[in-house]
Amino acid sequence: MINAIQAKSIMQKKNNGDKWFGTDYNMNLYKGCCHGCIYCDSRSDCYHIDNFDSVRLKENCINILEQDLRSKRNTGVVGIGAMSDTYNPFEKQYEITRDSLKLLAQYGFGTSIDTKSSLVKRDIDILKKIAEHNSCIVKLTITTADDELCKIIEPNVCVSSKRFEAIRELASNGIFTGVLLMPILPYINNTEENIKTIINKAAEAGAKFVYAMFGVTLRENQRDYYYQKLDEHFPGMKKKYIEKYGVSYTCTSDNAKELYEMYVSECKRLGLLYKMEDIIEAYKGANSYEQISLF
Repeated sequence: MINAIQAKSIMQKKNNGDKWFGTDYNMNLYKGCCHGCIYCDSRSDCYHIDNFDSVRLKENCINILEQDLRSKRNTGVVGIGAMSDTYNPFEKQYEITRDSLKLLAQYGFGTSIDTKSSLVKRDIDILKKIAEHNSCIVKLTITTADDELCKIIEPNVCVSSKRFEAIRELASNGIFTGVLLMPILPYINNTEENIKTIINKAAEAGAKFVYAMFGVTLRENQRDYYYQKLDEHFPGMKKKYIEKYGVSYTCTSDNAKELYEMYVSECKRLGLLYKMEDIIEAYKGANSYEQISLF
């Protein structure tokens, strides 16, 4: 059983536009996340999410969302899952995300989904309907090609190999899909072998892009949680972070420059997009290109 919390609105307009994959609106159907990723920025105090590991449903969210959609003068792309993964284990039973995607399709809106869960495959039929009239993009976060390491740093969600399978199925159904290769944790997954393997597996699965960040952000209680998990799983690692980064917000990998150069080279070699502006242009232009090509 999942607890419910009150909500006055579900979908918020991005006032100045959003450079994050060109979304026009933002939507979170759940509050909190139980994936247990040791590095999650959403734990930060600034987001005011109490009991972050406890997933709560926004009460009457489908009716509220429909009211929100009706009130918008312009359709656009709705970002889903930026704060809390919308494909948490409860979604399998409650299908709140699925019902919301149906509404987006009904009212002519597009969607931009961030997730670590292979459950997104369930909604391919609706994503295809959305893509018929607006833009649709799905981003699977993959930080390590090693399933065993994945179980440590992202313990309560499907392993990386399952996410690559999800990319393959989404891509084979014509959904514009790719990889969020972030965060890269210094001293843990910041190896050339890991980055190169992820990029190559993404290409093999039919991904259109790989978008990367070669570091991790740490602040407030998020840092405390991360360091606690480092002590549990990587003894001595916390000391390295403190000595190297102190209380810095951005913890960039020592070999970030080398990793970035290799990342760009591999993406170019494999025909994968890697620049944000190119990814936005490609997925937002997919519909018009397909329609023009029919004539």
